[in-house]
Amino acid sequence: MVEAFVGTWNLKESNNFDEYMKKLGVGFATRTVANMTKPTTIIVLDGDQLTVKTQSSVKNSQFSCKLGEEFDETTADDRQVKSILKIEDGKLVHIQRWEGKETSLVREVNGNTLMLTLTLGDVVCTRRYEKAE
Repeated sequence: MVEAFVGTWNLKESNNFDEYMKKLGVGFATRTVANMTKPTTIIVLDGDQLTVKTQSSVKNSQFSCKLGEEFDETTADDRQVKSILKIEDGKLVHIQRWEGKETSLVREVNGNTLMLTLTLGDVVCTRRYEKAE
């Protein structure tokens, strides 16, 4: 099932990302730059090792993990979090926990479109990606 997420995905549309970053505690200057970038997400599966790379003109980040196993992650905004990824109802669910907080990053594929829904408390952000040819 995770195979559906494998590929190169280019950001096409983003809604409420600034509010999500504010809720995370990201500063104004970083938010301004992040709102202007159109990152590419590359998802690779090698055996049972899943790697998610995010590349933009400003900053690159990546992590590797096994589905269902907690791991340490440094996020693009430099938070140190405990993360876990799993498949739930056909969606790739990524939970990050730090300092008593929790955010979810839920990816769902429909054809050549990947929808990423970011939720932190009452703030919900959606980002639409299209698969690169």
